[in-house]
Amino acid sequence: MVDAASKLSGLIPGATEAESLPPVADREAFQAQLDELRVREKVHTREGDAIAAARRRLPMVEVDAGTELIGENGPTTLLDAFGGRRQLLTYYMMWYPGRPADEQCEGCTWNNTQTDERSYLESRDITYAVLCQGPYDESRRYRDFMGWTMPWYSAQASLETLLVGRSIGSMHIVCYLRDGDRVFETYWTTGRGVEAMDINYRLIDLTVWGRQEPWEDSPSGWPQGWGVKDSADPRTRYDGITRANGRPIAQWSRLAAGRSDDLAGGA
Repeated sequence: MVDAASKLSGLIPGATEAESLPPVADREAFQAQLDELRVREKVHTREGDAIAAARRRLPMVEVDAGTELIGENGPTTLLDAFGGRRQLLTYYMMWYPGRPADEQCEGCTWNNTQTDERSYLESRDITYAVLCQGPYDESRRYRDFMGWTMPWYSAQASLETLLVGRSIGSMHIVCYLRDGDRVFETYWTTGRGVEAMDINYRLIDLTVWGRQEPWEDSPSGWPQGWGVKDSADPRTRYDGITRANGRPIAQWSRLAAGRSDDLAGGA
């Protein structure tokens, strides 16, 4: 039996060097520098608002509303995935057919652990659904292992149609609008654009050590062990940015709760 609790222990490197801490200031000096930063934060917020306004003015492109998906009741369509709402926000989840749970996409796992409260989306007439890029049965077992409840479909057979001109196999967010029985694509993004759904990184970015990843511009001595491989530094005990001890991080709590990660259905 996997001792999931022990697997999670000791993952966070301690910052023991004096240079790993910010300089100490009195309240007045601290607030003065924070006020300077706040000006930049407000500019960033307003630019984000302006970009969102431009996004709302993009044209849209019609897609085949009858494009086949596989859902819990077998074959269905993209139109049906709206669930009667006007808008459909989809996450195209990466999938590695035939591979076990611990080898599935850690980034897609990280993202979708944050989407189980969907009432706010639904209040704006938006359905959120995962369109997995692998077969339905084994990927649905992954959803169940993770304890997710969002609508789940396999788009494997229709990826050439749905992701035309894009990289099949990569994670994507794609937004759709329904006008009667017609379906239109209104926006899509990939790569770091998918961070739009990520509250964890947004919160981590507020902390003094940030994401603790090597690409970040941080002061000398800041812990940056996440994502560093084959390091001799004993504080670096990670095998990926969103993995720990060989698995996507969020899987450990599911194993500790006694859930099965068998994706083959006992075969």
